[in-house]
Amino acid sequence: MSIASQPAVEVTAKDLQGPGVVACPNPRMPLWSNHPRVFIDLSVEPQGRCPYCGTVYRLKAGEKLHGH
Repeated sequence: MSIASQPAVEVTAKDLQGPGVVACPNPRMPLWSNHPRVFIDLSVEPQGRCPYCGTVYRLKAGEKLHGH
């Protein structure tokens, strides 16, 4: 199954932890599913997958990342 065909957590620019980066696990995940925090870069590709839990994060359509 490809990343594009899996359900994804859509994120906005406000959800990012830094320039183009989202953190997993995210605050909406239940406590029992926690794993070490990883940062997934969405600045190059608009989606990425967590290497621990497989959650796919996708930048919401129309969202623009702000540069420094």
